[in-house]
Amino acid sequence: MAIFKPFRAVRPLAEFASSVAALPYDVMNSKEAAEMVKGNPVSFLHVDKAEIDLPEGTDIYDEKVYLKARENLEKLEKDNICRQDATPCFYIYRQIMNGRSQTGIVGCAAIDDYIEGRIKRHEFTRADKEADRIRHVDYCDANTGPIFLCYRSSSEISEIVKCWKENHSPVYDFVTEDGIGNTVWVVDDEKVTAEISAAFGAKEALYIADGHHRCASAVKVGLKRREENPGYDSSEEFNYFLAVCFPADELEIMDYNRVMKDLGGKTSEEFILALNEKFTVEKVGAEAYRPEARHTFGMYLENEWYKLTAKEGTFPENDPVASLDVSILQENCITPIFGITDPRTDKRIDFIGGIRGLAELEKRCREDMVVAFSMYPTSLNELMAIADAGEVMPPKSTWFEPKLLSGLFIHKLK
Repeated sequence: MAIFKPFRAVRPLAEFASSVAALPYDVMNSKEAAEMVKGNPVSFLHVDKAEIDLPEGTDIYDEKVYLKARENLEKLEKDNICRQDATPCFYIYRQIMNGRSQTGIVGCAAIDDYIEGRIKRHEFTRADKEADRIRHVDYCDANTGPIFLCYRSSSEISEIVKCWKENHSPVYDFVTEDGIGNTVWVVDDEKVTAEISAAFGAKEALYIADGHHRCASAVKVGLKRREENPGYDSSEEFNYFLAVCFPADELEIMDYNRVMKDLGGKTSEEFILALNEKFTVEKVGAEAYRPEARHTFGMYLENEWYKLTAKEGTFPENDPVASLDVSILQENCITPIFGITDPRTDKRIDFIGGIRGLAELEKRCREDMVVAFSMYPTSLNELMAIADAGEVMPPKSTWFEPKLLSGLFIHKLK
């Protein structure tokens, strides 16, 4: 049974919330972050990407960066921009994007639930990316970015959330520059927080939607603290990590598209001929083609769009991983035709989140790429089925929008 508990968040005073809140650290580079914080000294990017406050060219993994992150986090409290709540609370966090609403509950999940498989993953993590966030959490002595979790919808949890929202005013309600509405309610009634914890306790599993590296890093910091405190009794805050839990039926996964630098040493004619072995290839013209069903793909080549349909027998229908569209494209095209066996590291392939639109694929093919593939989005049911089976998806299988903002909730480990 999953543990999800209230906590005493360090969070912005209401008048500073929209200024502090920032996109997660991993959706922009240092240069972009430095540009984004101009004129905003309280942006949480000063914590999550503290290299922007150090001399240009500073190694982002230098100890000075982590020390600066800690200094900047402490300054937010010292300057009374952020303050810690007096009692443990849950926080209802609603986001609205293009008219679609998703409402999650912010709390703390248990590292043991991750270790023992009750918090289920669907991706592998990279040691270098984990190492960075481990140091960041350790130096800051806090979880600064929430893990994006989801759960199979519960009428009980939905009713608690609905009732609280109807009877209480939000503490934050603002729209970001990209048009995303963000509204937060504080659930500070001990009876209601106990009901929420009990409702999550009835769940057999929670699922990582986004934030695998942050989650693995938070868990490893917790284990490190256990080694440093052999008399721990599991009540300490380092046994838990910051998370937002959303009902799966409110979430939407966007397409995660692919662009390639070459045609694997083939001419255009040879390339299309090779594709015909595993796909039905149809030219659809100059208008961008977005796949409308599973096992179909769009392809942009030499200013033309094509529809690709995987041929029968080219993938096992009953295998939850191999039947994913990202797997089908990888196994029937990217590996055999392009010779790319590790898309995580091969520089000939790049990935573009669906939020950027299909025009971005065409733009990249004009600038530095040769061919692009538009994907049909992976579904939440596919994600949970793979996680339940203990399997993992190929890299870059899911793209969630809107992104959870950092800086609205900070979980101290002491």
